[in-house]
This record gives sequence, structure tokens and C-alpha cells, in this order.
Amino acid sequence: MATTSEPADRLTAFGNQLVDVHLWLRSGLDTFLSGAGDRPRELRAHCLAFCSALTRHHTAEDGGVFPALAEAHPELRPVLDELARDHVQVEEILVRLQALLDGLPAAPDAPLGTEEARRVRGELDGLIALVESHFTYEEKKLVAALNRLAVPLPEDFALRDLTGR
Repeated sequence: MATTSEPADRLTAFGNQLVDVHLWLRSGLDTFLSGAGDRPRELRAHCLAFCSALTRHHTAEDGGVFPALAEAHPELRPVLDELARDHVQVEEILVRLQALLDGLPAAPDAPLGTEEARRVRGELDGLIALVESHFTYEEKKLVAALNRLAVPLPEDFALRDLTGR
């Protein structure tokens, strides 16, 4: 039994890291929703922070995590394909949300109009529903396999790379 910290020791925690990243992203989404208020500049700033972190996480999964899992666990390929399709849908919402926010008034203190607020809230509600179901499904289907994975994963997958910790 090894007592030193070998790379394989760290690899057993990838499933746990996935849950940690999802918790951090959920918290970021909550911050986006509660802290942005109805000012376009604040909404754009919160969107930039949250949306870029979510995109970076999904890009790491699509580019490194999912291929590694598919290689090690071919039975997960249908699940991984479904999760990758979710990533496309999430990105489509993020693009629509960003375009909507970019079209809002440029005045720093101008509040959203009623119609603008309804459209922003609609996109956010869709994002919340999709992200929450995606995270829950991904955790249910992948945590155990990730914890057994014995290959390196992309650095962007780790929580510290998303949060700076």
C-alpha cells in the first residue's frame, strides 16, 4: 500500500471534483440571479463571469473528460452523447442571453424595461432548468466512473482552475 501521493491517488477524486465544480457553478448561478438586479451593466458582468466558467467547464468535459470516459467505459457512450447534446443546448441559451444583454441600454444606471426583464428572466429560467437537470443527470451517471478513471484529465476540469483556488 502506497503512502505517498501518487498521481493515481488524485485521480480517484475526479467524480468528487465534478460534484464540487457543479456546486460552485450552482452558487455562481445563484449569485448571478440574486446579485445582478435589473441593471444592464450588472447583468452583463454577472453573465460574463458565470457564463465563461460554465462554458470552460463544458469545453473541458467535451474535449477531454468525455473522450477519456468513453475509452475507459464504452457503455457510457450514449450517456456522454446525451450530455454533449445538453452542452450544445446550454451554449445556445448562453449565446441568446449574451445577445439579449448586449442589446440592453448602455447607460450604467438604466433599469430594464418590463419587456426586457421578461425576456431576460425567460432565458435565465430556461438556463436554470437545463443546467440543473444536466448537472443532476451527469452526477448520477458519471461520478462513480470518474472516481475509477485512471488517466489524467484536462486541468480545466478541476475546481481550482475555475475558481482560482
